[in-house]
Amino acid sequence: MNKLINLIRDRYDSFFKLFIFLFAMVLIVFIFPKDSKFKYEFQKGKPWVHQDLIAPFDFAVLKPKGQINEEKKEIEKTKQYFFELDTLVSNKVISTLINSTQDKIAIQPDSVSLKDEFKQKLNLIISALDSIYRIGVVDIQPVIEMHGADIEQIEVKVGNVVKSKETKSLQSLKSALMGFETTIANLSPQLYRIIIDGLEKNFSYNLQFDEATTSRIYNETIQKLSLTQGLVIKGESVISKGEIIDGGKYLTLESLKYTFESKIGGSNQFWFILLGQSLLVSLVLFALALFFLLFRHGIFSSDIQLSFILSLLVLFVFASKYSIGIDFFSIYLVPFCMLPIIVRTFFDTRTALFTYLVLILIVGFIAPNPYEFILIQMITGIITIFSVVSIRNRGQLFASSGVIFIIYSLCFIGVSLVQEGSFYSIDYTVISWFFVSSMLTLFAYPLIYLFEKIFGFVSEVTLLEIADTNNKLLRELNLKAPGTFQHSLQVANLAEEAIRAIGGNTLLVRVGALYHDIGKMKAPLYFIENQISHINPHDELSAEESAQIIIQHVNDGIQIAKKYQLPDIIIDFIRTHHGTSSVRFFLTNYKNQNPDIDIDESIFNYLGPIPYSKETTVLMMADSVEAASRSLKVYDIASIDRLVDAIIQGQMDEGQYANADITLKDISKIKKMFKKKLMNMYHVRVAYPERD
Repeated sequence: MNKLINLIRDRYDSFFKLFIFLFAMVLIVFIFPKDSKFKYEFQKGKPWVHQDLIAPFDFAVLKPKGQINEEKKEIEKTKQYFFELDTLVSNKVISTLINSTQDKIAIQPDSVSLKDEFKQKLNLIISALDSIYRIGVVDIQPVIEMHGADIEQIEVKVGNVVKSKETKSLQSLKSALMGFETTIANLSPQLYRIIIDGLEKNFSYNLQFDEATTSRIYNETIQKLSLTQGLVIKGESVISKGEIIDGGKYLTLESLKYTFESKIGGSNQFWFILLGQSLLVSLVLFALALFFLLFRHGIFSSDIQLSFILSLLVLFVFASKYSIGIDFFSIYLVPFCMLPIIVRTFFDTRTALFTYLVLILIVGFIAPNPYEFILIQMITGIITIFSVVSIRNRGQLFASSGVIFIIYSLCFIGVSLVQEGSFYSIDYTVISWFFVSSMLTLFAYPLIYLFEKIFGFVSEVTLLEIADTNNKLLRELNLKAPGTFQHSLQVANLAEEAIRAIGGNTLLVRVGALYHDIGKMKAPLYFIENQISHINPHDELSAEESAQIIIQHVNDGIQIAKKYQLPDIIIDFIRTHHGTSSVRFFLTNYKNQNPDIDIDESIFNYLGPIPYSKETTVLMMADSVEAASRSLKVYDIASIDRLVDAIIQGQMDEGQYANADITLKDISKIKKMFKKKLMNMYHVRVAYPERD
């Protein structure tokens, strides 16, 4: 037990990485549907390349989705709308009208004559109202608006009896009232007005929409709709080798595939399916781990970066499974091309491409029509990656979104033409899913910002923001230490060209150069580039004190950078730009002043660490070369050559580049670039041979 504990402790980093990959595998397999996959691949319009296929069991041939949709539309057209007749409404309206009329007549000056007239015409009034309500009074418009249909006929329920009525024979409140007004038009004006006023206040519908019955009958009709159009008996030939898969055969094969995958699900089969999924996902993730280990060791060694990439994979697999499980969704709704955009923002193109291919392979295990899915996604994803080689503004993301939609659509049309052999048979509604997916890709922009905050990454957009020389910190540097600011600009120009020559992140090294000396703001006059008079404060200090002030600017820079919340990757430039080199000027002065004393040279050395990447190493070179070039007395080709060679060779001898992935070939290119740039900066002309 102790040996196991010691092994885990000693190999903690390796075990943790293994745990990350295993955990991602378990999550993905857990997300996967636990059904078997039909082992035959086939495409409409292509020949059947496998052996003769015999039906392994009885199965029904499913109707095409288009046919089912048409039949549903037909059911929708003949949908029955049920209304319930309230027989009490007419009695209530008549009773209320009689009472209100009698009450109003009683207070009229000529109430006696009005009362007699009312008695004489009462049967006429009751008969007219009764006739109206027998026909039916209904407000059909809200029902039409609710269901978006032209309703020509309704079903009227009276108890357990249902009778059909045409809507044109029914009456609205307005039409019923107008008909009633015509019936009693011969009454005296005063009685006519009393009756009409009383009826307007109490008139109501007697046909009420029965939504529950309408929905129930409609759903029952839909459920009775047959989804099949034939039966294939066990042992019957389904298709022969070499036979072209036409529309009918394709439908039969799709039906067999659906039935086969639906039948699988017993306990024994479940465990075999689980084992197969685990093996496949493990192998794909193992390939991803090998890629990181062999070609992107920086990512493999970072638990945060590994967790980020694997989390993205799990998230997209979950979205894919969710889209497949919902009938009115399509897997093409998932914005798969968002993944390479996000990964490319924080890493390199090859990492984005390989991660994307791994995602498509994993999702291909569960996607409908996997060949078509993988083909379309691979082509679109690869072109997407090339369209976002560098995201430095939002406009690029909009352009990439348009490219994604176009490539998706072209790929789908190409595949459909191969399958259908006609433009007319293509299901163009799928293109709408591509459009939504491409629009969803735009959400990569806020997600990039979110991931920066969660995982501590830095995107090129963020680098551009902090590279702006008008931001608060760089303006403060320009104000307090203008010489240092100009030095930083020159170093940025040198470093950017050098890293471009050997391959690296030009924007990152430029930003690192702009901020590498911000610590000099604490004591600007102790640095020669900021001294504007002949007074040098170091003249009043010992060599040890001067050295400590110079060395301290690194720590001061780190403190300032943290205060202004600069990314850690930029702080690394501040921390490493002098490595463990010495403050040679003051060390030499100390030796000259104290020739007989043993010197502890460590007090004259920067604390490091030494640079760890191409970018930080190039910055160290550019910083030293630019600073030293200011002390040249003569600017010519020979002096610049000697200066650059001496400084870079000295840093190599001190082992300052030992931790960086930089080659002698890279260093040779950098030296040539520095010499060329310095000659341009100091306007050095090439000496031409004199004419005879």
